Amino acid sequence: MSKSEIVLLFPGQGAQYVGMGRDLAREYAVVQETFAMADEALGFSISDLCFNGPEDQLTLTENTQPAVLTMSLACWAVLEEAGVRPAAAAGLSLGEYAALVVAQSLDFRTAVRLVHKRGWLMEQAVPAGEGSMAALLGLTREEVNEICRCACGSKVVEPANYNCPGQVVISGHTQAVAAAGKMAIAAGGKYIPLKVSGPFHSSLLQPAGEKLAAALARVDVKIPAVPVVANVTGDYVTTGEEAKDLLVRQVSSPVMWEDSMRRLLAADYNTFIEVGPGRALNGFMKRIDGKARCFNVEDVSSLRKTLAELKGVG
Repeated sequence: MSKSEIVLLFPGQGAQYVGMGRDLAREYAVVQETFAMADEALGFSISDLCFNGPEDQLTLTENTQPAVLTMSLACWAVLEEAGVRPAAAAGLSLGEYAALVVAQSLDFRTAVRLVHKRGWLMEQAVPAGEGSMAALLGLTREEVNEICRCACGSKVVEPANYNCPGQVVISGHTQAVAAAGKMAIAAGGKYIPLKVSGPFHSSLLQPAGEKLAAALARVDVKIPAVPVVANVTGDYVTTGEEAKDLLVRQVSSPVMWEDSMRRLLAADYNTFIEVGPGRALNGFMKRIDGKARCFNVEDVSSLRKTLAELKGVG
């Protein structure tokens, strides 16, 4: 297998943890340089927040988003230095910005500033406590769609992430999300409230998307140099202007992650590296296609293991 057949997958918000990137920065100058670029672009030390916390500051959406983006692209920088070349890329929610950076569609410094702004806008869109999210497990997407239709009443509850078979995240007004949870349990599913600060990827976030559009209008986004699959459509991005439009729509639209992965699998890609904190995307892929080869890079140990495995299948 050639390294050129590799697809890079980038995680989204929720994957962050205090200490991420610290051991990689000790061993690889390119990681130090990536974090330093982000610090300079943001005007504060996102590297210190990633390496040392405190956790309550790292989990603020406006900090989490640039932190996860920087960590992911620092991990990618080491892979690139080792000779890994992607054939395609995708990212879950804010991870899509990392995919576009790798595809040379978006400049890194621009991307890290954009996701900092995006995080702040998303945080401000709905008053604290009024919106929430939850994972519904063990139900089909059709069942979840119907539950949301029945549970909403005068409020909003909508599918937010179609992650993999048997796992759909819902989002909306807290009261309506809880009502949907009760219906999910009655239907034989599981309901797991998520620790998030707002109803992301729901129509309640549309004002945030509109404000983000103004920031994106001032940014140069090029045609991706390698294929990037977008969250909103589950299909390839074809132009820079389309990429901008999709990033705006993504804020208040469901993430079609399962569809995105099936699009890549249909193109005969079967080697995927999750680049950045956590291993959630590997878990989703194993539920989507158990035959896919899944690796991850988030620290020195996983980096070395992945590089060794890639040589073994090359």
